[in-house]
Amino acid sequence: MEILYPLVISAVAVLVTLTYASYLDIRDRRVPFVYWLPMMGVGIICVEYLLWQTTANLSLVTGYLSIVVCFLYADYLDSRGRTDSPGLTWYYQNSSVFYYFALVLVLPALSWFVLAPSVNIQLVPWYGMYAGVLSYVTYKEYKGEPNENTSSKQRKKKADISDFINRWYFVLIIVIFSITSLIMYFSPGGWGSPALVIFLLSVFCGIFYLFARMHLFGGADAWALIFISFCIPTFPFTPLFGMPPLGLLSFSVLINALLLNLVAPIGIFFMNCLRGNRAPLMYMFFGFPVSGERIRDEWGFVMEDIEERKGTINRRFIGFWDSVRRMYANEGRVYTKDLREHPEKYQKELAMYRSAGTVWISYAVPFIIPITAGLVTALVFGDLLFALMKVIAGGI
Repeated sequence: MEILYPLVISAVAVLVTLTYASYLDIRDRRVPFVYWLPMMGVGIICVEYLLWQTTANLSLVTGYLSIVVCFLYADYLDSRGRTDSPGLTWYYQNSSVFYYFALVLVLPALSWFVLAPSVNIQLVPWYGMYAGVLSYVTYKEYKGEPNENTSSKQRKKKADISDFINRWYFVLIIVIFSITSLIMYFSPGGWGSPALVIFLLSVFCGIFYLFARMHLFGGADAWALIFISFCIPTFPFTPLFGMPPLGLLSFSVLINALLLNLVAPIGIFFMNCLRGNRAPLMYMFFGFPVSGERIRDEWGFVMEDIEERKGTINRRFIGFWDSVRRMYANEGRVYTKDLREHPEKYQKELAMYRSAGTVWISYAVPFIIPITAGLVTALVFGDLLFALMKVIAGGI
């Protein structure tokens, strides 16, 4: 059995970091970004070393680094604040953003043109598009808040356009990295089969970055999967159930995490049945009622809209698509953490919950815990779904 020792070292660093991140997420429901950086440092060095050891292709090595740096740069831009963040105007004027921006532009240029055996003319328009999109986004972030001399309607229109661009520009960046990796795969003297790994990293990491950006996925959970992808792109050794067809470790981690996470809803359903809690079937799997007086002591988000009309309490469960819409808009969804940390903003809601007596909330086991368990099971056993399919098909 071949063992890729650089990825073994990287896997140990990832496991240690995920274990501590799980503890932080349980305790604070927040994992500061700085705690990912040591793991990323170890992981990037190990993967870069492995790529050089196996291919001796500087263009490929730099191409991998380009994707990692671009993702980190996108998060850096997001973390600079938004135009509705008071007290951060000075940070918009910090010209250091252009030093990071220069690095993000230089690395792909080195990979695709300077270090490649020959210049592929097909890459030129894609690089131009890449540079143009990031230049525009960087300029808008650097420029900062809208001009106060403009009307409120104009400022709102600019803010809406800016929000749309900030949400969706990275889709184009992902497409560019995906297409260029395929071009380098098919090009004579290009990257060869490792280009497919770069392609899969672009697509997989890009999807979860966008999910987190649209509030459809937890930020810490998304970064955990992204960093697993970057630090352990493939299996360090063959797992007990064999190598899955895709070969992308993080995809197997996600599948295993989803399967393991099914235990919680099933347990919640039986708990609700035993306690006599009644709700539409879907909500029986994903939530439970808590005392309106003590809702701030719980973890989760409120699954009901509760209001008082003519002295009567009216309540309804929030529908699935309505919940998705609220997550995307980042408004209208009440988290118990916000009730606890900012009670002054939710006095009306808290009074309503007390009047209602009980309120249904979602269960709040951080998904980073199943992700950690999914990583362990993927490293040891492999892809659990793939193994199950093999058993059903009679392959084991």
